[in-house]
Amino acid sequence: MANLITGIRVLASVGLLFYPALSPSFFALYLLAGLTDMIDGPVARKTHTATAFGAKLDTSADILFAAVCLVKLLPVLNIPLWMFIWIGLIALIKIMNIVSGFVIRKRFVSVHTPMNKATGALLFLLPLTVSCIDLRYTAPIVCAVATFAALQEGHLIRTGRRE
Repeated sequence: MANLITGIRVLASVGLLFYPALSPSFFALYLLAGLTDMIDGPVARKTHTATAFGAKLDTSADILFAAVCLVKLLPVLNIPLWMFIWIGLIALIKIMNIVSGFVIRKRFVSVHTPMNKATGALLFLLPLTVSCIDLRYTAPIVCAVATFAALQEGHLIRTGRRE
């Protein structure tokens, strides 16, 4: 059942390619993809059907959804240079976290903190707000939370603690 839910996210993500960004159809598929992302893991755990394949499918579906959203949204959003620089710095911190986790633990380390989840939720909500709240007001909040989450993640990786 959980893999079916994840499969719906894959189909919704591909479907996003066929609708104009920020259109009602786009938002319907966007919300469907987001909903499936929220429920597939809990369904797998509750039904005791979590598998390594399901985890890989979920990660692949997440990457596809994020990539499609970037392809569709970046051309229509008026993103100032300072925001691209800040996003680049967050990405650099995340890359450093991946590398340091691999060096320290000899494996890829993923830390699922409440701040990482908050960042994901804010990123998901951001496209839903652009029609009524300018990015100049919402993006700094999202970037600040993402920066804190990335720094916290690095600290936890380096100290060996889990959130």
